[in-house]
Order: sequence, then C-alpha cells, then structure tokens
Amino acid sequence: MDAQEVDTLKAMMEWEGRRTAPPQGFPSLPDMPAARYTSPDYFALEREHIFRKSWLFAGHIDEIPEPGCHVRWENAGEPLIIVHGMDGVVRAFYNTCRHRGAPVVTAERGKSSRLMCAYHHWTYKTDGSLAGIPEQRDFIDFDPSCRGLIAVRCEMFGNCIFVNFDDEAMSLRDWLGPLADEWAAFGFDRVRLAARHSFELNCNWKVAMEANMEVYHVPFIHPNTVAPLVDSRRNFNSFYANGHARMLAPAPPSTDREHVRAIESPPEWQSIDTVGELGRTCTQSYTLFPNWVSPLSNFFIPPLIFWPTSLTTTRLELITMALDWGDGPVPDLWTVPDATSPNGRQMSPIILEDTQFGEAIQKSMASRAFKSVPLSYQEARIYSFHQQCDRMIGIDNVPPDLRIEQVLGTEWRAPTDPRVAQMHSEASAPAQQLAS
Repeated sequence: MDAQEVDTLKAMMEWEGRRTAPPQGFPSLPDMPAARYTSPDYFALEREHIFRKSWLFAGHIDEIPEPGCHVRWENAGEPLIIVHGMDGVVRAFYNTCRHRGAPVVTAERGKSSRLMCAYHHWTYKTDGSLAGIPEQRDFIDFDPSCRGLIAVRCEMFGNCIFVNFDDEAMSLRDWLGPLADEWAAFGFDRVRLAARHSFELNCNWKVAMEANMEVYHVPFIHPNTVAPLVDSRRNFNSFYANGHARMLAPAPPSTDREHVRAIESPPEWQSIDTVGELGRTCTQSYTLFPNWVSPLSNFFIPPLIFWPTSLTTTRLELITMALDWGDGPVPDLWTVPDATSPNGRQMSPIILEDTQFGEAIQKSMASRAFKSVPLSYQEARIYSFHQQCDRMIGIDNVPPDLRIEQVLGTEWRAPTDPRVAQMHSEASAPAQQLAS
C-alpha cells in the first residue's frame, strides 16, 4: 500500500469510531433465511458448486519439499494427490488409478519418482502420465497416452498450494484480485510451514467461520484475549470481488500493538520486514472465499480453514506460517500442548472462545424459533459472503425460500468505496462552515 492509501484507511478507522449510524446509502441488509444453516438441500448445493468452483488452499511447499514428494489430500471430499514433480512443477491429481479405480497412493505422504497403484502395479510418472502396466500384451487397442491420471487445476501463491476442480475457472491470481497485491508485503514466497493441526467441530461450517468474520462479538466473547488488542468500534470492513473481504481495526488507544507483538515473540522469530504500518500496528484480517480467514501481521500468516464434513460438522484447520525460526521454538499461533488430545495439541484460548458455542448454536438453529438472521452493518462481511455463495451456486439454482437478496452492490467494493468520499465530505464540512 502506498502512503496515501494507508492514510485513508487510518482516517476511515477513526471515522468508523465516530459515526452514530450506518453510512449514508449503505443498504439495509434483509434477513437471511435460517435454513441456509440447516437445509440439506442448500448444503448439497454448497458442496457441488462452491467447493468445486473456488480456489481452495491445499497445502504448503514444505509438505512436498523435493521433487518426487507427494501427499494425499481429501479435505474437499475428493481423493487427491498433491505431487512435486520430478520436473519441479507442483501438480494435483485424483488419487484414482485409471484401471479399476483403486487409490494410486495409500500412505499419507511419500517420495518416489513414480506413483504405483498397489492393486495391479499400474505405474505413473509424477507428471501424471502412465509409465507402464504389467502384461500390456493382454490389453487390446490400448493407448497409454489416454490413461494418465486425471489432473485437477493446481496453482501456487508464493509457497501456498491451491487447487480448483473447475477446469474453466479463472486463474488463482485473478481469483485473488486486489488481495494478491495487498498480500505481496507479507512474504508468502518466504514463509515456512510451522504448524498445521485439525479439529472437529459439531456445527455447520458457516456457523464456525462466521465467528471469525466480525468483531461485534469481541467485547463479549474475548474480554481478556482479543478485546485488549482490538478496538472493535473503529473496525473498518472492505469488500472485494469474488466474495473476499478485509477487516482492519486498530488497537485501543492505550495499547501499542506493534510493541505487544514484539515482546510476545521469542528473539528467534523473524519479523517480515516488508510488512507495512497497518500490518504491524493493527489487526488486519482477510476472508478469502470460500473458507479461509486469516489475520496477517509482521510475524505470521496464520489461516483458519473451515471444511464442511456434513451439514452439522466441520473440520477446522489451524495453520501457522512464519519466516525461518532457526533453533528456536516452533511458531504455533492457534494451538497449545495437550497430552490428553489425540494429536498432542489443543486449540488455543482464543480459538476455544470462538468455537465454544458452535454445537449449542447448531442445536438451537434446529428449533422452530430460528426463522431468520438479521445482520448489522458491522456484520456486512457475512452478508457479502452469503451473496457470493448464491452467485457461485447460481442464483436461479437456489430455491427462493433459501435465497438472499443481492443488495450489497459492486459500488461498495474497494477501491471505489463511497464511504471514503462520505468521510472526506464530513471532514471538510466544519472547515466550510467556519469559512462562511
């Protein structure tokens, strides 16, 4: 961000703190149908369209660091292999042999110059092409060039690996849009994978995710953890194409956020020196549609990824990426040691606070009393997210009783956000009055 944009965003945060009502012209957000969280039909539409047409975070290059390394990946409900090819290219394939459908790879991860199905030893190169089969003489009119592994779109942003099941989807760079430029300062091409842990939640994936898409709850749920570091009244939300969004909030006036981060970080942890003022001093959190939420700072890239496993269950991935920490303690922003847990880790206090009501909320949503969801201006990131859900599904494919109105138009997207002009207009009004 250039200096002018930083100054504008700082002014917008102060403007948010002073306002006494939603901005002029900001649309009233109609109630959302309750069944968007409880309907099997809507859940099926999400799985079929949203998670098969969006770019999804699959991993980090550290998980397949060398040519020949591969890892199984099934978070989106399809069996895939992510492969670091012998030619250096990272690719994704369905983990399905072209013979009789057996998995080509059964181990969680491995390294080999060939991928061999254990069932009949059909063997594939790391570019997916079929390298050989036993007893090929017994196959009539067999063309090996037509029997390679089925590829899935796979692209990288820095060291992060993304996949997309839609062959016609836009490129990852186009999907990210302005986020790619804003994220350039955070060292995505330099950070290592420090921690990646999964936890099962008993609620719809949107219930879990939306707890991280607004700060309306911060004073009540996080009084001793987040609230001392985030001034929720000065929070400024920005909206982008493709359902992405950004939340920017300063620390309370009495808190030096940059100083707190520095004293909480062991000396072995490197600061990302390219991060600008806002990333150092504010809480800067992004929603990457459909299921990534992450604050970005001068120490961490720590995404929370929400994977629907059923209508009422979610797998939450808690990830920490950071610059090389040498021989120091491994950075892990979201989990803490727990000897009683199956993987030896437990969610950190902040994540436990955000997830504590998920199961109870889901049960309550199943009651006849849950009819609709009214959202405030400060929760508009959630409404924008739901608008994109319907657009990805296809608005005409969404049953009318489950559909939401597309009231938050493109005119509210950054960088042509009318709230900026409104803020400047209000700032100049006192000066004009004094001059008259």
